[in-house]
Amino acid sequence: MTVTRPGTKASRQAWVAATLADRPVRSQEELARLLAERGMPVTQATLSRDLEEIGAVRVRGADGSLVYALPTEPGGPGSRPGGVGVLAGIEPDPVRSRLSRTAAELLISAEASANMVVLRTPAGAAQFLASVLDHASWPTILGTVAGDDTVLVISRDPAGGDALATQLLALAERRH
Repeated sequence: MTVTRPGTKASRQAWVAATLADRPVRSQEELARLLAERGMPVTQATLSRDLEEIGAVRVRGADGSLVYALPTEPGGPGSRPGGVGVLAGIEPDPVRSRLSRTAAELLISAEASANMVVLRTPAGAAQFLASVLDHASWPTILGTVAGDDTVLVISRDPAGGDALATQLLALAERRH
């Protein structure tokens, strides 16, 4: 499967976040080089603005050097949706807690068909639930589309809708 990305600001910032998540990056120059190697050339000025906008900060790395890092709370300021995540049945407590709490509060029903799941929420809540799902970076979820009270969740597995609906309902019922 080939992943293509447009040359937009949002895409560029997602690449920056993914690169920071992949490895320790000590400088903007190093980050610019890594992005260029991935086919996303960027100027230092643009990179500086992107780092600020996504909430990247410099922290002490394992070896004591300063490296760029993103905030650690999923769904919080500076966090990013999508990408390779950690929700594969054993996720860190903050992710499970936030997704479980949100699903318990907002999920009315889940119905599956092939690789899709239709989630129903109270009016006005679908976009929030979809955002929490996106930020959870659940590897079996390709993406979400939200309306006012309905979220369409697309599974990576062509027949994964039933399993995904079951997992989401279990989270909502806090049976995980």
